[in-house]
Amino acid sequence: MRAATGAMAVIQAGSYFVDAGNLTLRTSLIGVLGISSGASLILGFLTPVGGSLVGLGAIGAVLSWFPPPVPNSIHGTLPAIFVAVVAAAVVCLGPGALSVDARLFGRREIIIPRTRPSPKL
Repeated sequence: MRAATGAMAVIQAGSYFVDAGNLTLRTSLIGVLGISSGASLILGFLTPVGGSLVGLGAIGAVLSWFPPPVPNSIHGTLPAIFVAVVAAAVVCLGPGALSVDARLFGRREIIIPRTRPSPKL
């Protein structure tokens, strides 16, 4: 899920660089930010930050905060909402075992203690 969302963000942000005639400072910053946040998700490096940026970028595409790229792969409200929801799920779930974050910060292990059944009165 993390890799698919990151790849979608890299492809969408990379499409800003396809049309060199419409390349401005604003669109190039959006493209670079999208590529870096998507690559962050693919590698699992700073996953909460990358996932948040991808989610905000998808919401920004729906609300027309950003100019759409020429070959727009998130065309429409429903696909953009889907990308934002999946990015939020990635932020909540964390990077996973095969990630740079797991190597740098260690894996989190949740231990649920066994409880004794309470005596019935």
